[in-house]
Amino acid sequence: MIAAPYVGRFAPTPSGPLHFGSLIAALASYLDAKANSGQWLVRMEDIDEPRCMKHADEMILDTLALHGLTWDGDVVYQSRRHQYYQRQLNALLTQHRAYYCNCTRAMIRQHGGVYPGTCRDENRPAEGAAVRIELVNPITSFTDRVLGQVEITDPHALEDTVLKRRDGLFSYNLVVVLDDIDQGVTDIIRGSDLLTTTATHLSLYTMLGKAPPRYGHIPVASVAEGRKLSKQNHAAALNMQTPVRNLCEALAFLNLPLPSSISPRCVDDVLQWATDNWHINKIPQKMEIIVAAEESTYHT
Repeated sequence: MIAAPYVGRFAPTPSGPLHFGSLIAALASYLDAKANSGQWLVRMEDIDEPRCMKHADEMILDTLALHGLTWDGDVVYQSRRHQYYQRQLNALLTQHRAYYCNCTRAMIRQHGGVYPGTCRDENRPAEGAAVRIELVNPITSFTDRVLGQVEITDPHALEDTVLKRRDGLFSYNLVVVLDDIDQGVTDIIRGSDLLTTTATHLSLYTMLGKAPPRYGHIPVASVAEGRKLSKQNHAAALNMQTPVRNLCEALAFLNLPLPSSISPRCVDDVLQWATDNWHINKIPQKMEIIVAAEESTYHT
């Protein structure tokens, strides 16, 4: 069997400007795609519209372009694909692979915080209900391109996950899998904070009868143990005046530092060297790496 051409992607939520942790994820996915002569797509995961910030998508795209991270094809916006998601959801309901659920968070907390399948066979009405998938045989282990064999024990990854919320918003877990299938994504390089979520996504691929992509989970940049750089934690935006330096620091984080003999003049010089020398086995097999608060120095 001939392997499908490589298609990778970077899928930020437009809730603010890119920070150092975002650049690491974008750069790793970009380099893995280009080193494998593949396509690199950009998708705006703006399905949770209340979280999104006006014009953040433009800031993100401008930042990627400034750093030489040029994407292939058009940028896909999840907020423009509701009809597609609903058609797929309707099919799952018709096939009795999904069901309506009226359980509130308070009710689930009474069961220890993990949904026990209360509404699976209750034929609840659609009005005011969430939609859940019936995960008969959830995935509990997979081989990660960075971390090797991964065993998932978090019960939240094994429960009947929500596909559409009670407030009418489609869930991240549903739309990200549908988008990756629709765009033909073969490889996903992303932060280790999504490791448990990957088990849920693999379960959804099985339910949908689709071959999953290969996953590689890289360390997240954290300012303290368990506190990753994020927009929620008010991580500073990238310095747009120093794109070459930003890229070099991200490469060093990924254990691919530029040799001191090389003095890059522009981002293209950095990216060309990094693509030529990229190998995913060089990435540290860690869940997180602590960086300094100013995001310019770190230790492993």
